Amino acid sequence: MDITNLHHVLADEPKFRYAQANKALFQDFISDWAEASNLPKPLREKLAEECPLGIKAEVLETARSHKSWKALITLADGEVIETVLIRQNNDKKADGIKGQEEQKSARNTVCVSSQAGCPLNCSFCATGMNGFRRNLSAEEIVEQVVFWSRYLKQEGKNEKIDNIVFMGMGEPFLNYEQFIKAVKFINNPETLNIGARRLSVSTAGVLEGIKRLAGEKLQINLAISLHAANDELRRDLMPIAKKHSLYELFKAVDNYIAKTGRRVMFEYLMIKGVNDRDEDARELARLMKKPLYLANLIPYNPTGRFQASDRGRIAEFKKILEGERVPVTVRLSFGADISAACGQLAGKKKNQAAA
Repeated sequence: MDITNLHHVLADEPKFRYAQANKALFQDFISDWAEASNLPKPLREKLAEECPLGIKAEVLETARSHKSWKALITLADGEVIETVLIRQNNDKKADGIKGQEEQKSARNTVCVSSQAGCPLNCSFCATGMNGFRRNLSAEEIVEQVVFWSRYLKQEGKNEKIDNIVFMGMGEPFLNYEQFIKAVKFINNPETLNIGARRLSVSTAGVLEGIKRLAGEKLQINLAISLHAANDELRRDLMPIAKKHSLYELFKAVDNYIAKTGRRVMFEYLMIKGVNDRDEDARELARLMKKPLYLANLIPYNPTGRFQASDRGRIAEFKKILEGERVPVTVRLSFGADISAACGQLAGKKKNQAAA
């Protein structure tokens, strides 16, 4: 898909043509200009030649639960990225963990990548194992949302994308300009029109990105990949922690909250024997006792080095936090059986797809 020439093609057309094109692309989700029947045929032919809409993608796998799908998208230069669609439409409690809020209605969430690979090399994450290749453009980020919107349409589902999470391959704040450009495009009423409060970004702790986001006039949700409650362990798990201490990270977060008044989520992967002990819970509780902090415990999906905490351990960990009056949730677990869960996106079929 390449619509970089759209402005040029429509330059001599009436102004309303651009609105018609946007509607066709980002609300009707056409995959061929021939479907845009509200546009004159000569214009459709010109657009087909100069603004191709094809997306080279393959839906690799569907989870056994039929609640998540992973796709591999091959970009114009042959680079490969992964993106995930998560569908939540049942009223069961998350993973059977007592106290988790029920899902009351269907929601479609797309997890998008912001980089091809990742330079941070966190020890629990499959993406970093393959190294960093390049940043994605805003158009390549948006393309992932368009792909899944077309997918739902082609599958005959009368549904739309409700939420976007920038939690796929890469660190969004190391590609800030393109990330925020994509956010504003997705939020634009004339394009995808997805509310800012339905957009979430996760950072491993890029302080400059946190500071810049605080200055944006957007109510996007911020999540911090924490995963450890002390500097020593966090440095072992996440090399970025060698650059910024927890003190510096929390200072940046507190400044963000003071400026925006918005709650911040702290993501905490539950890794067996590493960060899931009672003392880890108590240490985390001491960090989390602040207004507008929310701890989000995430069942870990093994990628090689570590093992996952069992459900009983997660429940006990959560109980300790609740006993300390810390707001805490346990993330619903989707996609582990197709390597589409947290930390598992890696572009594994890159060489095969590029062959």
